[in-house]
Amino acid sequence: MALIAGLIGVIVVLDGSGRHSASAPVPRAGSGPLVAFYGDSYTLGTGVSADERRWSTQICRDRGWQEFNPSVNGLGFINNRDRFGAGDLPDLIITAKPDIVFVTMGLNDNFSYDFAAQDIKAQISDDLSRLSTALPDARFIVVEPFWYTDERPRSVEVIISWVQSAATTLGADYIAGASRWIEGHPEWMASDGLHPNGDGDLEMARRMDLELEVLGL
Repeated sequence: MALIAGLIGVIVVLDGSGRHSASAPVPRAGSGPLVAFYGDSYTLGTGVSADERRWSTQICRDRGWQEFNPSVNGLGFINNRDRFGAGDLPDLIITAKPDIVFVTMGLNDNFSYDFAAQDIKAQISDDLSRLSTALPDARFIVVEPFWYTDERPRSVEVIISWVQSAATTLGADYIAGASRWIEGHPEWMASDGLHPNGDGDLEMARRMDLELEVLGL
């Protein structure tokens, strides 16, 4: 697991996409509500060839939503939070005043679990509470943290339970099962072996579409 964490750290530094900046992106055009995404590389679309192929952009395009996606490689509830200087990604989302907020966080925190478990648990609640307090009219959709290998350390299920509990406390919509959406399909992974490729993001978009239909979105 330490080796994998190190590899992800290298990708964060060396990824040439230019899509890992902490600066706020411009919302993508649409006639519908403004939808913000609080996520890491799996929501940023690091493994796909263009933003248009990432799952978040696909579901927004299909619904006419305006997409605001400031997600960052390597980000976790506690991991890499110092990249934003005086602020952080929740600050960017609050400033944008979205109508809907997706929370797709937690994967990277598995690499800090052994020495920071209680900090992770506390930060999950703090982040969701801060966002909901600042955006009382927004609809929150909290997604089970994504995962990327068939091997699942104990921390994956623990962090999932913390995220689900915080979502319940918030009264947010919760999408379960997302940690297994690309499980068992190595052909859906990019050449780095860590992130979904275009086909993987297409599957994630398909699964997310089904969940959103259940939620009436």
